Amino acid sequence: MQEIELKFLVPESRLKGLMRQAKVKSSQVTPLAAHYYDTPDQQLAQAGIGLRIRKEGDTWVQTIKAGGDGIAARLEHNAVLDDKQVQEMLDNNELMPDLTIYADTPVTSALADFKLKKLAKNLTRLYVTDVERTTRLLTEDNSDETDSCIEMAYDHGEIVHGTDDSQRKTIQEIEFELVSGDIDFLFTTAKTWCKRYKLCLSTVTKAENGGLLINGQKHSPAVGADLSQLDVNKNSSMPAFIRAAVHNCLLQILPNSSAIVAGSIDHEHILQTRIGIDRMQVALTAFAEFSDEINPEWLPILKQTSTLLDNYYQLAHIEAYIEPELQALGAPTVEWTTDIEDIKITPINTLQANDFQLTLLELIAFTMSDPSIEPQADKLALDKLAKILSKQYKKCLKADKDTDEVIDTEIVSDDVDVDTDISEDNQDEALLCDHLKALRYISEFSAPLLSKKKAKKKTKRWLKRLIKAQIALEQRNDENQYQQLYALKSATDANALYGAGWFAAMLTDDPSYIETRLAKFKDSSTFW
Repeated sequence: MQEIELKFLVPESRLKGLMRQAKVKSSQVTPLAAHYYDTPDQQLAQAGIGLRIRKEGDTWVQTIKAGGDGIAARLEHNAVLDDKQVQEMLDNNELMPDLTIYADTPVTSALADFKLKKLAKNLTRLYVTDVERTTRLLTEDNSDETDSCIEMAYDHGEIVHGTDDSQRKTIQEIEFELVSGDIDFLFTTAKTWCKRYKLCLSTVTKAENGGLLINGQKHSPAVGADLSQLDVNKNSSMPAFIRAAVHNCLLQILPNSSAIVAGSIDHEHILQTRIGIDRMQVALTAFAEFSDEINPEWLPILKQTSTLLDNYYQLAHIEAYIEPELQALGAPTVEWTTDIEDIKITPINTLQANDFQLTLLELIAFTMSDPSIEPQADKLALDKLAKILSKQYKKCLKADKDTDEVIDTEIVSDDVDVDTDISEDNQDEALLCDHLKALRYISEFSAPLLSKKKAKKKTKRWLKRLIKAQIALEQRNDENQYQQLYALKSATDANALYGAGWFAAMLTDDPSYIETRLAKFKDSSTFW
């Protein structure tokens, strides 16, 4: 069985209002005591599988969950256990899952990489949860159709370490699970509650939270783009292709944004969220004609979110990495803490913003909608990709031609004023960087369809050269921005003149490194 649900974190400021809606006369309150199992080295967790035995009211249920078909979908199998047998095992401290029940079930495929007998011997109880769940049903009446029904569940409690009950982690989340009917009702309802109570999407399961607890971590590591999860092929229709691309971007955005709204200030979470959003913007722009369901309001919100994240990331990166590097070279200390604290919109504020959370919900709904009912459903994405790539490629070549004069001008003088607004001289270079980045993402989305078996090495080589050119130019663009930040800082802190001068010198260095990579990229024949 596949469950379709959306999970949100609940802000403290909205909790009382939310509870008034959750605890109505028809709602039920159920204590949930769950035991979670895995191997000592957490092989199940690494495979995205959760295994538990939970007391739900007066009934003991064994549940296994694994990845499902879609962002909000999870494969789930529940088996009611014999209460007397469970109690006997509990009394003897021998409660363990029975893996034999998964033979010839829908979850068999999820366990295909495991030898069940060996797995059963290695299982151990890693942690338990002590949760109070408040549930109520939300229904939509349709006169001509089957009623749609959602179960809303608010969970509050703790995860407790399996061998050290002094180690605990608080759980406070709300879930909306589709019980029956139309999936659109699930997203419409979730959006209503999200608007009203400022809820934030979270992909972190209780099993994942338990794993973090026993590993002594607050948040899971940052997640980068994983193109192996891009589900496209040569027969993908235009609507199916754009949904797959958006889905792939969400797989990068959601885990990282979930960590940030839960309190992470890790630079890598911020960076990977921003990269995921940038990839999303490219996909929605380049493949806009592939679907009539794309909302034009998504792009401005995504762009604003990316910009705000980048503004914070630049200062945080300077403080954490650049300052120590400069000081190792003999530079005087420059204090950036106040500048970071003065940023009014931090990453957590940025991602908690209601318009961004609603956009994420709409994007998830878009990926789970049926591409076969769109007008372009009979048109192959393959037939359009070469034209899109060629158009973006020409933009890169033009921007590169415009940039050559700028680089030649910069070589003329070794004496650069640290107060010079270098960004004005490098607008063409920054534009080329943006075009190369867009070409990279479009190419990565398109390569599985356009790359022929015999030409895979050619495609890989071309992408490698493109990425090297893009990264080299992006590094130069970053140095330009850091130079400006140090120059601005020097107005109030003379110590920042060292950093401003150092980056100005970096920008006047021999640009042959970048030129070589751009030349190799331009000399390579395209793969489409």
